[in-house]
Amino acid sequence: MASHEHGEEQLCTLEKRGNLFILTLIGAGEHRLNPTLISSLRSALSRLQSDPSASSSALITTAHGKFFSNGYDLDWAQSSKPRLQLMSSSLRSLVRDLICLPMPTIAAVTGHASAAGMILALSHDYVVMRRDRGFLYMSEMDIGLVIPICFMALLRSKIGDPRARRESVMRAAKLTAEDGVRIGVVDSAHDGAEATVAAAAELGEALVARKWDGHVYAGNRGVVLREVLEALGSDEAVEKVAEDKARSKL
Repeated sequence: MASHEHGEEQLCTLEKRGNLFILTLIGAGEHRLNPTLISSLRSALSRLQSDPSASSSALITTAHGKFFSNGYDLDWAQSSKPRLQLMSSSLRSLVRDLICLPMPTIAAVTGHASAAGMILALSHDYVVMRRDRGFLYMSEMDIGLVIPICFMALLRSKIGDPRARRESVMRAAKLTAEDGVRIGVVDSAHDGAEATVAAAAELGEALVARKWDGHVYAGNRGVVLREVLEALGSDEAVEKVAEDKARSKL
């Protein structure tokens, strides 16, 4: 199975390699998360779920270029409250899709993953990361935005040490792969993009070999991440940012 998303430009590809599905954000850009890109990713996940082998497979998500994803497309949103809300609701739906996906999921982070891009990576069960390039970076403090409630819920579920969460959120720490391994948010660090994707594939094959029922796997993930699923219904922070930005122009 090899399929592509088409529009004005191709944004992602979905390929089946044996027991693995490889979802790739393509091109050398920043892979900013706007509704168009998010829709392409959700469409790929929908096609994946329709494959008869889905519940006995694993998903690897990766990206071409310098960035895994550089977060929300704030230039597209242009401080417009409706656009911010659309962008946020689209991402929350994508995160929910990943949490409900009936298979193990692995993010192969081969470049920078910032803010919403870091959230996209952490929405997977496992994160493997390139050690020689790229940061995990919650940039909200540096760019003057309030972190969304659902982002914080996911970070609490993935970063167990409160001090590490404080560093990530309140000091906007740029975490290397080695930093991520140290605090437990990255499972392994690798030299170069090719080695990172290869490590993700090896992990994926090991998980598939357990022959778990994918729907049971998704059900248990939903229990583990129950607070995250509940928080995905909240968009308060985005509304506040839109109001604050509008007020600052008066």
